[in-house]
Amino acid sequence: MMAGDVEALLRQALAPVDPPVELEERLERTLGSLVEMAAEELEAWELSAMRDPRNWPRQALRPAAAVVVGSAAAVGLVAVRTQRKRHRRRAVSGSVIELAERTLRDVAAEARRLADEAPGRH
Repeated sequence: MMAGDVEALLRQALAPVDPPVELEERLERTLGSLVEMAAEELEAWELSAMRDPRNWPRQALRPAAAVVVGSAAAVGLVAVRTQRKRHRRRAVSGSVIELAERTLRDVAAEARRLADEAPGRH
């Protein structure tokens, strides 16, 4: 086997593959529902229960978990939505720097859009 053959086989095997559209949509719905559930959990949290220090460990766990899960899901949702537009960004970008700038703008726009969609912001 020639070195060129190995390189060609590796290039073919390691070529990027786009996920199926339905998988991307299902992931977006799942992440979106996690963000919503976390926001609802935080809204329902009763600060009055925190007056007694004996309740702190038990009462603070749920909102802390909601913040962690909601934040991770929101980051994932922004990444999925931004990833969807990558082909268009590459096509219109003239350089790597321009591509990076466009990507950062898309990330910021998606983050703003997600914040505007948050429950309680309507």
